[in-house]
Amino acid sequence: MADVEMKPVDEKEEKATEDEKKPVPLTPVAEIKANVALIERAVATLEPRFTHRVLRSLTHLRKRLEDKVLREAINEIYTNDSSTKKALLSWLPDATSEQSMDVDSATQPSKQIQPEPVPEADIYIRLLILHHLLTSPSTYPKALKLAHDTIEKIQSLNRRSMDPIAAKVWYAVERTYELSGELADARPHFLAAQRTAALRHDDETEASLINRILRSYLQYNLYDQADKLVSKTSFPSAAGNPQHARYHYYLGRIKAVQLNYTAAHTNLQQAIRRAPPAKTAPGFYQAVHKLTIVVELLMGDIPERSLFRHPVLEKALAGYFEIVKAVRNGSLSQFQNTLSKYAAEFEADKTYTLIVRLRQNVIKTGIRRLSLSYSRISLRDICVKLHLDSEEDAEYIVGKAIRDGVIDGRIVHEKGWMECGGQKSGYGPEVSDVFSRRIAYCLELHNQSVKAMRYPLNAHRKELAAAEGAREREKELAKEIQEGGDLDDEGPDLGEGF
Repeated sequence: MADVEMKPVDEKEEKATEDEKKPVPLTPVAEIKANVALIERAVATLEPRFTHRVLRSLTHLRKRLEDKVLREAINEIYTNDSSTKKALLSWLPDATSEQSMDVDSATQPSKQIQPEPVPEADIYIRLLILHHLLTSPSTYPKALKLAHDTIEKIQSLNRRSMDPIAAKVWYAVERTYELSGELADARPHFLAAQRTAALRHDDETEASLINRILRSYLQYNLYDQADKLVSKTSFPSAAGNPQHARYHYYLGRIKAVQLNYTAAHTNLQQAIRRAPPAKTAPGFYQAVHKLTIVVELLMGDIPERSLFRHPVLEKALAGYFEIVKAVRNGSLSQFQNTLSKYAAEFEADKTYTLIVRLRQNVIKTGIRRLSLSYSRISLRDICVKLHLDSEEDAEYIVGKAIRDGVIDGRIVHEKGWMECGGQKSGYGPEVSDVFSRRIAYCLELHNQSVKAMRYPLNAHRKELAAAEGAREREKELAKEIQEGGDLDDEGPDLGEGF
């Protein structure tokens, strides 16, 4: 039998088949039209998950928005010359004569009168225009007018199907005020809208507004008012993960300023867990980790080195890495040099006041290292090694470290030295506290994961219908068996072995 010659597959054919399999990405106009169709479907079927699907693509879509794209989308969605179409086009710059001729020629063939889109589509397009206007400082005043007009329209319509979009609109409104430098002026609007959302049980809008108010307070360092707001309100548990992540981040900042580092660290860990992926929201991811590193240092812990090698965090955490090395080495001079070098960056991150508190931790770390290295050391040598001002300061700091349990030793005041005891064992009553915190964290993680699970709406009705059908079939089968048994009793006796 002759051998069959194996012919090589053409590489061009393979590439052609691979190109055919790849889906073609939608143009911005087509994506906006598809999103409007999903919004209309959500309103018609009372399924908010379609609206949430539209809002998830908002971050990617708003980067590709242009005047021409928005104008074409409005002309294709609103085929009739309605007042809504004219109002939307009025917020965009006037088109050139060539563009207007193209639009007229494109809209002439479609002579069929189509129904007006739902009001939710109007608010969604206004949201896109608002994000587009925020890309240029010259259009900030126009964006502020559009934000006020959109909020008034949302409040006048008062539709529950509009609540998810309204939550995003409030974020855009807050961003508009912040970029315009008038964030404090928006606070009364946020407070009034938050009360209304709480009365209507609008969880998404209420969660967004609480975060907007907290951001406004923290922007102006009003930590007492932010703490009062947190104590007087309850954050909706049904809100989405991004809102929960922001809320826990703001809580972590408040607790850290109030010296409650354990609660701050817990909230920051929740914010990291609920936050979007690092590549999706790198700014928030970096801000949370910066504050987390400072809080861990204030708690006496040293962050893991692998955290500073993360591709998203490596450049952003350069100054914090130097602070961690200074705290770990217990070098007060290195800490002061790093603090003065990166002071502008720390002030921009609003962590400068917290990092200043680390001075005592640096001194305690240095004293701990000295206590492990020397069985007896004079206070004068401690001043030289830790760069302290006087022996009285060294005596006070060493006495406080002994009282707090940082080191095991005693001060001999007459001879002017410190006698260090043996090294503490790694086991003790604090081990149970560590395990208790780990167990509590795992239980909280499990509970939050169960709450975050989503199920299709009214799916249980199908199960009930299937169960009712099964019960009816069982009744019919029992009736047939009973009727069949009566017929067998009337028949002849076939014997026991049959």
